[in-house]
Amino acid sequence: MRESKPSDKLTRRGFLRGSLVVGASAAVVPQAVADDALQGTVGGATDAPRQDAVAVACTVNGVQQRFSAGPDDSAVAALRQRLGLTGAKIGCGHGACGACTVLVDGRPQVSCLLPAMALNGRTVQTVEGLSGDGSSAALHAVQRAFAGEDALQCGYCTPGFVVEAAAFVDRWRVDKGRLRPSRDEIAAALSGHICRCGAYENIYATVAAACEGRYDRPGVDAQRVDALAKITGQARYTVDVQLKGQLVGRMRRAGVSHGVLRKLDLSAARRVAGVKAVVPLAKEGDKVRYAGQELAAVAAIDAASAQAGLDAILVEIEALKPVVGMMQARRADAPVIFPEGDEGAGAAAEMPVLKAGWNGNVRGPVSSALLSRTKAAGKLLDQRSATEAPDSPSYLSVTSTLQSQAHSSLEPHCAVARWKPDGDLEVWASTQSVRWLAEDIAERFKLKHDAVTVYADHVGGGFGAKVGLQIEGLAAILLARECGAPVGLVLDRAEDIETGGCRPAQEVTVSLAVDPTGALEALGVDAFADTGVSIGGNVGLLARIMYPTPYKRLRDWDVTTNSGAARPFRGPGGPPAFFGLETAIDELAIRRGVDPIKLRRRWDPNPSRQRLYRWAEGLPLWRDRGEPNRDTGRFRTGVGLASAGWFVFQEPGTRVQLDAGRDGIVATCACQDIGTGSRSVVAHAIASVLDISPHAVEVRFGNSQAVPGPMSAGSRTTASVGPAAEDAARQLIEELTEAGADTLGLGLVSAEKGGLRHAQGFLTWQELLAQVPRVTVVGRRRKDQGGYFLPFPVADLTIGKVLPGAVNIAQVRVDTLLGRVEVTQYAIGVGVGRIYTPRLAENQVQGGVLQGIGYTLYEERRQDPGNGRLLTTGLEDYKMAGIGDCPPIDVFFDQEGFDHVPGGGVGLGELCTVGTSAAIANAVAHATGWRPRDLPLRPDRVLAALEAGA
Repeated sequence: MRESKPSDKLTRRGFLRGSLVVGASAAVVPQAVADDALQGTVGGATDAPRQDAVAVACTVNGVQQRFSAGPDDSAVAALRQRLGLTGAKIGCGHGACGACTVLVDGRPQVSCLLPAMALNGRTVQTVEGLSGDGSSAALHAVQRAFAGEDALQCGYCTPGFVVEAAAFVDRWRVDKGRLRPSRDEIAAALSGHICRCGAYENIYATVAAACEGRYDRPGVDAQRVDALAKITGQARYTVDVQLKGQLVGRMRRAGVSHGVLRKLDLSAARRVAGVKAVVPLAKEGDKVRYAGQELAAVAAIDAASAQAGLDAILVEIEALKPVVGMMQARRADAPVIFPEGDEGAGAAAEMPVLKAGWNGNVRGPVSSALLSRTKAAGKLLDQRSATEAPDSPSYLSVTSTLQSQAHSSLEPHCAVARWKPDGDLEVWASTQSVRWLAEDIAERFKLKHDAVTVYADHVGGGFGAKVGLQIEGLAAILLARECGAPVGLVLDRAEDIETGGCRPAQEVTVSLAVDPTGALEALGVDAFADTGVSIGGNVGLLARIMYPTPYKRLRDWDVTTNSGAARPFRGPGGPPAFFGLETAIDELAIRRGVDPIKLRRRWDPNPSRQRLYRWAEGLPLWRDRGEPNRDTGRFRTGVGLASAGWFVFQEPGTRVQLDAGRDGIVATCACQDIGTGSRSVVAHAIASVLDISPHAVEVRFGNSQAVPGPMSAGSRTTASVGPAAEDAARQLIEELTEAGADTLGLGLVSAEKGGLRHAQGFLTWQELLAQVPRVTVVGRRRKDQGGYFLPFPVADLTIGKVLPGAVNIAQVRVDTLLGRVEVTQYAIGVGVGRIYTPRLAENQVQGGVLQGIGYTLYEERRQDPGNGRLLTTGLEDYKMAGIGDCPPIDVFFDQEGFDHVPGGGVGLGELCTVGTSAAIANAVAHATGWRPRDLPLRPDRVLAALEAGA
């Protein structure tokens, strides 16, 4: 049966077109409204004036501007596309994130909801207008404060924050002078903004400092070397790329979560005016396995024409019964999603896929090949389970459930592709791996590696979802090849949440057995992961790196469902693993009447965590926490602790090239900075060796043709680029020393702090570079002297044997009337060795904690249990932590223990977030006596548990 022509317009975030799908019974039923909801233009704007357009005249950043706009065009689209002012960003398209904020007649407005026609006769100021000529003297005090306090990470949200904060500070200074505003006052002013990276602690400090007048004087002192570009709106992201003749790409998606594609007719779409290319992304007979699955892509001269092309595609889908969630998937009568097993399943969800068997939709168990005595461990744990009392101090087995978390970086998945006349290919992508993406593309399209160049100047967050070739990149490349013109394709927020990746929902059972001496005798972890249409869960493996025991049984199962593919999310497998493990250990400590730190100190030999346990014991936050469940009023306060660990990953093939001459020092590497400060690490590493300012080093990232660089994933980047940059700097000193002696004839010379000493005096490196030929050196990362888990690299990745550690302490306040859990104070100790850029590292740790808070309390990617369609389609449905949810977060760095590692330090991006949920849950138990087992800690769950007296 044939899908009817799209007709009735339905209201759901703008005008969406309904469509039809063939049901399993051959009856025609309405296709999901979400089908077309996922195809709209970001921000709801069209790109070209239509017949109903009107002239708009307004003043923008002090300049008179005129442009045409239609009734559906948004102000942000007009500013970005008509005027080229790309500082205002589209993050959500429905006024929930604040990234598009501009001043209209002096008042902050979210420009994605403001019609472009409403700008007529108005005065508009964007972040570019706040910056004047871009000099430090012309910057607004708030911009200088954002740079000086490092109140940013990826920078995608920064322009919106800067504009809103500037308006607040200006009003505050008029009304209150230099009085310092409270955290609550700052939070209220910035409540409409989201920073997915979680830089809120420094944003608080920034606004307070600007109000106090501490940044009134010209000058910017920033550890982050790309801060100036980000605070002025000059940083260029993939969503900002607009090449000559660039077309708009869009994808047609399935509106059902399970079915068979019976017909995909693209012929009518190819005849639509303005459409330049249509390519299939699926073929007739293919299975549809999740709502939002990509079926075809269209390139057109503007968004309206692209949408018309999508509407003209004829789709017939035979609907099948969907499998939504692990409970449905594990039923004996559940439809099998992948009857062909591993061959049909998608890429690894969280880890490389190890061999395992299938039972319906369940794959596994997968157990670590490095474990021995697994059968004996299982026998011991099963015996204890059968004989121990439920409240035994020697045995405990508890099951936790944890929700799916969407990555939802504020810069959505996007790509621009352009084929060159010689057959080479250029791709701009929001990616965590320019080098690896280029290799993936070359392999997919059978091109030479040097024929593909991937660019990523700035990346608006990633968190694990933007590694390798993604569907938006593939579609853009195919469309560009088909039409012979560059094509840009940007997912909107609903598409990004639906198909852009997620942390899989988990069901984790942890079992602990203690021997008569009080030693941990056996550890069992059974983890089931809802990996959607992918495989590769990774919870059991994480439990291996913490507490050594004679017996371990660590098993992972993948449960495939009709949901988009799960992907690695910051600390993949970590939050569920440590939630299960650390809440179980906390409960067992209480049963045994032992201080939770003392129990961990006995069981945990990790040197970093041993030092951090001593640090934690001395904190008033922990020392003065009081007895459990001591409060009796409406509000209950508690303090909880959790330990955490992570791996030491490095890419030994990483190189950093230095080109030095009279025009300065340029460092290049095929790396990318997703907000973690990797550019700044390279600049500071070089500067520390040469004893110069890090701002004297120009760091060029985001070009796959540069010398090999690491991907930004797994906390490997700093540990890879930092040592390579220092090695390059040392080589540069050797070359310049030789050049000074030979080329300049200075005779006996010696390198000293900041330059070269010779018989006639002293030359700084800059003075020397002005007199000698240009020098090029390539630094590399030296071998780790501490040993490795594996004796050889796997995919150019090594794993160090000595592991870092973290200890988390959370204080919460539980509202027993409303069921709300609030984190009121947080302290975290992180043992990773040397810190290259302390301010940036502290910022990243605080952001990791904040993401953990959001995961624990709010975030939940939800599907309709009946049909599998996404329910949380926007940032007003999918709640992330805002500035008001950020408590004071104190960070302590233990910088010992990694002298054997080149550079003396390792990565921290994962380590700082994986233990947060457990610390908060243990704090709730300390406050109320109720032990949380399920995340997120929604008010309904809290109230139900408290009312039941659990």
